[in-house]
Amino acid sequence: MDLSIVIVNYNVKHYLEQCLDSVFRSVCPFDMEVFVVDNVSSDGSIPYLKERYPQVHFIQNTENVGFARANNQAIRLSTGRYVLLLNPDTIVGEHTLVDSVRLMDSHPEAGGSGTRMLRTDGSFALESRRGLPTPFVAFCKMSGLTKLFPLSHTFGRYYMRYLDENVENEIEIISGAYMMLRREALDKVGLLDETFFMYGEDIDLSYRLLKADYKNYYSPSPILHYKGESTEKTSFRYVYTFYNAMQLFFNKHFHSYGLLVSLPISAAIWIRSAFAYLGNQFRRESRSEREAPAYRPLFVGSEEMLHEACVSYQRRYPNVPVSCILGTEATLPEGHLSRPDLWDTFDMVVYDTDNYSYSTILSNLAATASHNLRLGTWSARTGRFINENVVL
Repeated sequence: MDLSIVIVNYNVKHYLEQCLDSVFRSVCPFDMEVFVVDNVSSDGSIPYLKERYPQVHFIQNTENVGFARANNQAIRLSTGRYVLLLNPDTIVGEHTLVDSVRLMDSHPEAGGSGTRMLRTDGSFALESRRGLPTPFVAFCKMSGLTKLFPLSHTFGRYYMRYLDENVENEIEIISGAYMMLRREALDKVGLLDETFFMYGEDIDLSYRLLKADYKNYYSPSPILHYKGESTEKTSFRYVYTFYNAMQLFFNKHFHSYGLLVSLPISAAIWIRSAFAYLGNQFRRESRSEREAPAYRPLFVGSEEMLHEACVSYQRRYPNVPVSCILGTEATLPEGHLSRPDLWDTFDMVVYDTDNYSYSTILSNLAATASHNLRLGTWSARTGRFINENVVL
């Protein structure tokens, strides 16, 4: 077996359905197996997906065991010479998997590799490649120096923005949203550390690969990560969980620094969490006063899509302007790029995934990242409209 793909699911069955669709539409001239580990979802994920994807190996847990442990369950059962950890709220391009496998094949010293992740507005997700969060790098991140000097090799190392996002590069930390790993390397350094319930386990494993004299790489082949940036990252729970994971990482790998590191990190956890809580309370009060308007969609696809999806959306949001562009990848490969006059009128572009490849959708979306057009998708096969916040 060449590639084993492991996806951990928790209550995102329709995002996972689209993720699996993109995986099985991939151009893969090699053997592949897919595992889905469900952490006690309450949305009927397993029966829903089992019927649609009988070729997938499903593991149904009786308790939420966390991200690291759930991945390890499937890794132990997998047989691929490469293992890909993939988030359920992602879309991979048709050539992304083969690009990653080729990268790993061409670099026998590679322990792992990540890829170019796009946000739902087509912009580059900084988490696609990161530097090792040593105490100094972490200080730069938390103090704001990374944000002030993003292109600096010294202060901006956390996100490595001085590297060209369109070029393959050697990096240090691979995102767990798309993390391809060499089986041989996993056998040597071990699996994910289950001490990390959520966040930090990818940093820990990336660092262990580096310490074992492997190298980590970044591929410019794109994927979409729906929730990576739409998650409320200023919430108390996120900030506390993220920085607590960082503290676990420091305690494990930089314990020799003692109080010099642990005290500032602990202080950062509580200070950032407190600000996040207060900010969240303010935003909750603001949201209660007025409901956020729905996205104004520009639909691109077949006649069936334009009829069913447009009508459905207008029924749900009767006061929101909607426009449609008739076309398929064969007749209109540039999709919404053919109508630049509409980019400032609408704030979401909805593609018919039955008539456009995911690679073309992602490429077109990335081309208008500066216009803040969010991505939505629709499929006649599933009858679902999906964007970062809504499934209809």
